[in-house]
Amino acid sequence: MTKIIGLTGGIGSGKTLVANYIKSKGIPVYIADENAKKIMNLPSVVEAIKNTFGHEVIEDKVVNRQKLSELVFQSPEKLKKLNAIIHPIVKQDFDNWVKQHHNYPFVVKEAAILFESGSHHFCDLIITVTAPLAIRIQRVIDRDHTTEEQVLARIKNQWDDEKKIALSHFVIQNITIEDTKNQVDDILKTLKNNQN
Repeated sequence: MTKIIGLTGGIGSGKTLVANYIKSKGIPVYIADENAKKIMNLPSVVEAIKNTFGHEVIEDKVVNRQKLSELVFQSPEKLKKLNAIIHPIVKQDFDNWVKQHHNYPFVVKEAAILFESGSHHFCDLIITVTAPLAIRIQRVIDRDHTTEEQVLARIKNQWDDEKKIALSHFVIQNITIEDTKNQVDDILKTLKNNQN
């Protein structure tokens, strides 16, 4: 039976770096955000988003993700409505993907909101990536050319690290790339040794 390893971390923690490194080791990694973006462009989903949030978030028959983000990150209620549209389809997509990779001892599901969406309940083990808040904020500002206020608004919509760590089996402190890769190697070694 293929084990599902959840991989999460707050915005700017470096979970994408970790996911890509795991992928480079030949382990299948499902990137929930990337797949959610594809799913968001399905005609039925575009229609559901338009009916829920109005015409202004749709441009040329696709979702304007920037406008939608600005709308939902200001309101936990609207974010909940968006997740109710997207998450069941992402879960179905992920379940199909796991079936395609059933010959692997374990696969990794990378999701920013693994806990917030309840997806952690479907994982056998969980890895949380953390980094000091100041470093996370600076990383996101550099990456997204955004403001500190906007980053903090997004962080506010995610669980804090302490809450995630309490429910995790492994924790990676991502400060330097080399050290982070060493931590990942140790975790992968443990996972490979426990394939029973």
